[in-house]
Amino acid sequence: MPLLIVLIGVIILIFMIVKLKMNTFVGLVITSFIVGLLLGLPLTKIAQTIETGIGGQLGHLAIIFGFGSMLGKLVSDAGGGYRIATTLINKFGRRWIQVAVILASFIIGLALFFEVGLVVVLPIIFIIARELDMPLMYLGIPMAATLNVTHAFLPPYPAPTAITDILGANLGHVLLLGILAAIPTIIIAGPVYNWVLQKVYPRVYRKNIDISVLGEYKEFKLEKTPKFGISVLTAMMPVILIAVATICSFIFPKNNPVNEFIQFIGAPDLAMLLSLIFAIFTMGLWRNKKMEEISTALADSIKQISVMLLIIGGGAFKQVLVDGGISKYISGLFAQTSISPILAAWLITALLRMSLGSSTVAAMTAAGLVVPMAHQFGGNSIMATLMVLAIGAGSVFCGHVNDTGFWMIKEYFGLSLKETLLSWTTLTSVLALAGLGAVYAISLFV
Repeated sequence: MPLLIVLIGVIILIFMIVKLKMNTFVGLVITSFIVGLLLGLPLTKIAQTIETGIGGQLGHLAIIFGFGSMLGKLVSDAGGGYRIATTLINKFGRRWIQVAVILASFIIGLALFFEVGLVVVLPIIFIIARELDMPLMYLGIPMAATLNVTHAFLPPYPAPTAITDILGANLGHVLLLGILAAIPTIIIAGPVYNWVLQKVYPRVYRKNIDISVLGEYKEFKLEKTPKFGISVLTAMMPVILIAVATICSFIFPKNNPVNEFIQFIGAPDLAMLLSLIFAIFTMGLWRNKKMEEISTALADSIKQISVMLLIIGGGAFKQVLVDGGISKYISGLFAQTSISPILAAWLITALLRMSLGSSTVAAMTAAGLVVPMAHQFGGNSIMATLMVLAIGAGSVFCGHVNDTGFWMIKEYFGLSLKETLLSWTTLTSVLALAGLGAVYAISLFV
């Protein structure tokens, strides 16, 4: 009966989002009320549960998301993303062009959301593909795969950061192991998949692609953009600070004053704040931008993620599932079987992703369902970290017609519906399976 209630809730959510075209956040809150009633939560407690879910989720994460979006906006507007992509592509040359696209997309993907990263990188690889007389898809596959991997695995992206908080994992551990998992996943879903697709379905590798659908694109003169080194350092500053703090936590004693200072500046909230301040200088003031102009850009960046913040705040649904006993029920079911917590987390997320379309909503909902399984291993445990990564991998599985990214890829690459299903949907499935394999491989050594 509890699983039937969850199924009814998911069906209602799908109906509201897909058929009624309702705002995702509103749909999540409505579904939370309905599921709360069906689970028998006291009427007076349902509203409190929803408030707890939203407030508790946003309280810790709003700073990371807000500052992360501001950082990405400054890097993008200054032409830092353009500099990173063009420099790497020019340095690597034709033979290693896919490697250049992967590195550029990875660095840019750490600072920008998937859709924004796509819009920043795509016009650049379009120009490169035209100059080298290559099909756009040949460069687009490794680009899209890399952006998807950073979106699924790596903080400070919304989903992995939020899931880390829900499961009680260590953000630094998620970042370091996420990078390890990302490398083989990108290789398989990028160059390897690209080679296979070109052999079995060559018709999508066309050269006469028109990307005017991107709309107005801000042109940059390379000499007027920030230097490559400072652009990379600014984009990766949060990752560097958090990673250094995590590594030092294993090297130095906890009470060591040096270690305490490193842990202080490497804490996610402060790392994002310091990175943003650094970006204000490197991408703004040192480039003769006025503070008023910078402040306007920062405000615009928050508008761009306002809906995402609400969806992340849609931890209301997660909280209803927890307070209603669903999480413990599902955890108990899996405890009676030999299935791995890693596979369980991936399977639940993959099914939700196929049904809901939104990778973020699927990941958040799945995290709420498996949280007791993670807590069985204790806070900050490696298993909790691996479950975070497994959820991330499952959250990109089988992107199809109910996914915004599916339609973006279709339009940007000039594909038909059938071609998009056979290329993009297959790519996201390969990516999710490769990610699961990478997480399992890591679990053998940690």
